[in-house]
Amino acid sequence: MSTLHRRTLPLSIASCLLVLSTSGALADEIVKLGEAAPLTGPNAHLGKDTENGARLAVEEINKKGLLIAGQKITLELDAQDDASDPRQATQIAQKLVDDKVAAVVGHMNSGTSIPASKIYSDAGIVQVSPSATNPMYTLQGFKTTYRVVATDAQQGPALANYASKNLKAKTVAIVDDATAYGQGLANEFEKQAKANGISVLSHDATNDKAVDFRAILTKIKGEHQDIIMYGGMDATGGPFAKQAKQLAMTPKVLGGDGLCAVDLAQLAGDAVDNVVCSIAGMPLETMPDGPGFEKRYEARFAQPVLLNAPFAYDAVYIVVDAMKRANSTDSAKILAAMPATDHQGVLGKTAFDAKGDLKQGMISLYDYAGGKQKLLDVVKM
Repeated sequence: MSTLHRRTLPLSIASCLLVLSTSGALADEIVKLGEAAPLTGPNAHLGKDTENGARLAVEEINKKGLLIAGQKITLELDAQDDASDPRQATQIAQKLVDDKVAAVVGHMNSGTSIPASKIYSDAGIVQVSPSATNPMYTLQGFKTTYRVVATDAQQGPALANYASKNLKAKTVAIVDDATAYGQGLANEFEKQAKANGISVLSHDATNDKAVDFRAILTKIKGEHQDIIMYGGMDATGGPFAKQAKQLAMTPKVLGGDGLCAVDLAQLAGDAVDNVVCSIAGMPLETMPDGPGFEKRYEARFAQPVLLNAPFAYDAVYIVVDAMKRANSTDSAKILAAMPATDHQGVLGKTAFDAKGDLKQGMISLYDYAGGKQKLLDVVKM
């Protein structure tokens, strides 16, 4: 070996070690946040909207920079498809636990959030659902379950009160899709409807994959009800309303947030003008940062907000806020910080009660005119 090579080798090694040491000191810690929603199946459009909301938050936080306990943190969204299927949801939940996520934003549906919640509880991982409204989700006694929307125990009565006070309904036929969400909402509506003096003529069940509702509709048409309550998602509720109009049925069709997506008009056609629906939260345009969020969302994804995106977005920020207050990315410490949440975000102020529900829920009521969604009222529950 030449003298030149012998002299330069130690310097080269030293330089490499310095680079490695320096890069190691500057390397970000990767922290995974789980996110679960249907990315396939009839609810995929809403699932993607939910994922996009969470992704936008993660990208913004990474761009601003996140420092926890003196360590620079890069968030990574671990987005998974539960296909709105309870069995797949539990498999996805176990995968996210195995992936060692710090917390989970999800699931989108009540029927997936509830079975998955036991797995997250056993692992001590915070679960914040952006959209699960069935009361049972937070009534299981788990310390890990949170949600950023009102519940069906608020949404069902709000719809029933509107039916009696505004529509002057005296009779109703109820149909639900037999899911935890659809059935739960329909049951809460039924309880309040009866309390309001509305006679429930029938309560039938279909399923969340049905496409032909003519048998049920023909049966209830003969009951001559004032209104129809449908508990289910827009993928089935849209065709349900459309087929009701095709059968010359004139009663208003009422539904919850699963039905109340902005693209309902595409699924129901001109029958959408016969729909009254609710959302378990404030309207996007009246949220404190709703217009700003909408602008950022559309700039990033080149498509409109459908329904759940702002709720998933705030859910990510709420988890990160707990992370900051805990000064830790450890899931147990994030969980310990969650009850003290007092977050001001797109949705406004978020604070939780002892069960993980919002301290104050808001229900927005809508109808449609010329295929366009129109705000009727916002009810504080």
